Amino acid sequence: MKIVTWNINGIRTFRGGIKQALDSLGADIICVQETKVTRDLLDERTAIVDGYNSYFSYSRGRSGYSGVATYCKDSATPFAAEEGLTGLLTNHQGAIGCYGDHTKFSEEELLLLDNEGRAVITQHRVTVQDKVQTVTVINVYCPRADPEKPERKHFKLQFYKLLQCRAEAILKGGSHVIVCGDVNTSHRPIDHCDPCDADDFGKNPGRKWLNRFLHSGKPEDETGEGSDASATDLNHDGKFVDTFRHFHPTRMNAFTCWSTLTGARQTNYGTRIDYIFADCQLVRDHFVAADIMPEVEGSDHCPVWGQLSCPIVSSSKPPPLCTRYLPEFAGKQQKLSRFFVKVGQKSVQSEQKDELPGSQEEAERRENLNPSEAGNICGKKRVLTSDSVLPKGKKTKTLKPQGNLLSFFKPKFTNDVTTTEAPVELSEKILSLDRKPPTQNSQIASTDQEKVSTATNRAQEHTAPAIFDSSQMCTSSTTETCDKRMKPTPSTSQPGNGHLNANKGASLVFWKSVLHGPPQAPSCKVHREPCVLRTVKKEGPNMGKQFFVCGRPQGHASNAEARCNFFAWVEKGK
Repeated sequence: MKIVTWNINGIRTFRGGIKQALDSLGADIICVQETKVTRDLLDERTAIVDGYNSYFSYSRGRSGYSGVATYCKDSATPFAAEEGLTGLLTNHQGAIGCYGDHTKFSEEELLLLDNEGRAVITQHRVTVQDKVQTVTVINVYCPRADPEKPERKHFKLQFYKLLQCRAEAILKGGSHVIVCGDVNTSHRPIDHCDPCDADDFGKNPGRKWLNRFLHSGKPEDETGEGSDASATDLNHDGKFVDTFRHFHPTRMNAFTCWSTLTGARQTNYGTRIDYIFADCQLVRDHFVAADIMPEVEGSDHCPVWGQLSCPIVSSSKPPPLCTRYLPEFAGKQQKLSRFFVKVGQKSVQSEQKDELPGSQEEAERRENLNPSEAGNICGKKRVLTSDSVLPKGKKTKTLKPQGNLLSFFKPKFTNDVTTTEAPVELSEKILSLDRKPPTQNSQIASTDQEKVSTATNRAQEHTAPAIFDSSQMCTSSTTETCDKRMKPTPSTSQPGNGHLNANKGASLVFWKSVLHGPPQAPSCKVHREPCVLRTVKKEGPNMGKQFFVCGRPQGHASNAEARCNFFAWVEKGK
């Protein structure tokens, strides 16, 4: 039995071929985190993969945020599956149970902890010496503690407590337990590229929780011979083992996550925050290997795998949570009311108003606000075109299709002059106003004021290019006529041209003063290479200010290939 966990940073990682990606990992159970997909955006190609059965958990409050999924080979089909840790999202018979003591959590808090789609649990059977045992796999994406949001720090610690409560309850119920995923906390200084002061490093609340959750020594040292590992006193030590450190206790520079903004993966300047935890007895008796896969790209994280000696016994039928049973994929007839998505409109509005919790980095936050292109467009289109979600008495605004940029520089020949006219004809009409008597001008202005005013700017800016392109578009039969119409009149015979050129010149000067382009990049002092321009996005007095830093990837100070400490603010007006 082989299990793999991977934070894929968006289900689009698999868009090149999800089956090929899953097959390349060579695992029976593949747990992925941060899918960033909600049920309305989940397509059939992602949900139903040939040779696999899948189980998803979605964020219910924000689109394009969080989410986990577990893919199991058909030969490793679980006999039970459940979404979330609390049991409040379970409404089918295939539940796992064993929820533990929730007296320390309020009902509202439990709902919030499961509302972001951070856990999927699958339960499998394995064969051990001709006996069948149960192994429960908890796939989790733990929250990130945003330093600027104290409520998220509390949320993260509460999620940890809930995870430990559920895992230990299932273990106490007689099943082996594997907890895998992105825990978002590096455990020891050896798991961090820059741990700084070791004392302050260990004071982090998340690391304190890991110390309680994990067993400090080797699994065989936990209890005496013949005793059950699951019977260990909770207050004595943790019940789970970090499988990677079990097999590689002293390996240095073994990281699973790197910053994409600073290119830190090139210098291996990262952290190890993705784990496969297993109960002590399971590690002692059945785990044979565990390691990381930094060579696998496609995300800011890399996969982590673990190998067990016991084979899986496949269930004859997937549990009810399996995505192939969803009505949209099962081919079942649905009610017409399901397609009028009032709920979808509220979710889109909340997505625009509410600020997303802090992600792994700022680039992730921007991506969260923009889910997969095809699904996002589909979801928004459904809201805009649904009559049921529009207030009464209001008409739907018709959106005109976006044209090609080149079309603005070419004349549009049509018989309907009132709708669209060639830029040259409009410019001639504008210039003719200057040649006519004042009375005649006023009459023309009263009838054609709307047409001329809407096209004046276009005629001023694009008259010359339009004349050039239009002369090339003329056919042989109308060449002479086109030449007469499109031939520019000398500026001496048209007093209006001077006015147009003056306006154009003033406009050019204005835009040059505003759009002066980025400032010239200086060279760093150490490498003598051009620096890169950055913008402060952290809230505070410097938010929005620009600065230059060395263009090389981030790395340790001792690494000569990493960026130097060059820093320079961009002066105002440059």
